[in-house]
Order: sequence, then structure tokens, then C-alpha cells
Amino acid sequence: MLAAVAQICSTASLEANQKTCVELIEAAAAKGAKMIFFPEASDFIALTSADALGLVNPAFTACLQSAAQANAIYISVGVHEQGHHGKMANVHLVISDTGAIVGRYQKIHLFDVDIPSGPRLLESAHTTAGTEIPSPVATPVGNLGLAVCYDLRFPEMSWLLRKKGAEILTYPSAFTIKTGQAHWKTLLRARAIETQCYVIAAAQVGEHNSKRASFGHAMIIDPWGK
Repeated sequence: MLAAVAQICSTASLEANQKTCVELIEAAAAKGAKMIFFPEASDFIALTSADALGLVNPAFTACLQSAAQANAIYISVGVHEQGHHGKMANVHLVISDTGAIVGRYQKIHLFDVDIPSGPRLLESAHTTAGTEIPSPVATPVGNLGLAVCYDLRFPEMSWLLRKKGAEILTYPSAFTIKTGQAHWKTLLRARAIETQCYVIAAAQVGEHNSKRASFGHAMIIDPWGK
């Protein structure tokens, strides 16, 4: 069973990001992939919180649903939705090959960090945290445990997903360059080895704007940590 893992550089242009995703969906399906995995915030990465709140648009997800159905492929993707109290929700969706949304997880562990000589990111200022860890989602490549980026640093969550029947842990991400260089591969391998699950980590890469850049290095890791 073939799975595709995407590495993209989302910007504040929903149209451009959507075009990139659809092209990759079509390419993956043409090569025989039954599922494609996209990173966190595939719909957009904005310069400011105010800009981000104005960019939330369900049309992006609807477009990917149409592309999934047209290409008979499952999709895992991180997007933004309207949250509560004027904030957004950072969600991980699974879309079936018929275009139906069959899985949804709202990011629980929000990324608040202030790194000396590095980025200052306060996700909680504009994003509503989730409160539930859903059961794994059945897909053609296996039962997926859904997580998002910073959740990777919380092994208890991966253990719970494994106990619920996950065969694959998924971490759509937008790691900063500094934390990515230090911890990205180590954490992914640890989650795979300790749970004996496959780990699939789609990743944002490159400069999104003048304030934000991502580490990249999308990968699939087997239960041996390889």
C-alpha cells in the first residue's frame, strides 16, 4: 500500500496553497498512492494573528474534498477552522476517497514559545485548544491516530492512541528551524519505537513570510525507528 507525504511552504495566499495541494493530490494518485498526508496549516500561514483570523475559509477544505473524490484518494491535512470567542481552531482532518470528512481532531497542545534570538510564537493568543483525543480513523493504509505538531512532545498522547488501536501516528507539522534541528527526528523516532507504530510526519518547509520559517524534513518512520 502506497502513501504519499507532502512537504510544502504555505503562505497567506489560500489560492496558491490550494493549487499546490491539488497538484500534489493529483500527482500522488497518478503514482498509485491510496492516501496523501499534508502538514499543519496547509491552508495558510499568515504574518499576523489578525491576518490569520481573516483568512479562515471552509472553501479550502471543500476544494480538497472535491479533489479527494475526483482522484479516489484519502487525504490527511491540517487546516484552520472558526473557533470560539473570536479565535481559530487548529484541526487535523481525514478526508475519504469519496470526499467525506471521516476524521477530525482539534489540536490540544498549543505552541507557546519565546526562544532567545529565535521565534516568539503564542498560538494560544489566537487559537482555541481542543479537549478530546478521538479514536483512530480507519483508512486504506491503516488505523490513524491523529495529532498535530506540538503534540509530538507529549508521549502520553501517543500511548493513548496506541491503546485505542492506532497503527500509524500522524503528526502534520510546522516545526521551527531551531527546534526542528534539535529535536524533530529524535522525537518522531521515539514516538515510533515506544508505541511500535509507524509515524507519518508531513511538514511545512522554508520561509512563509518575513517572521516565520519551517524546518521541513517530512518523513515516515517504521516501528523500529528507521
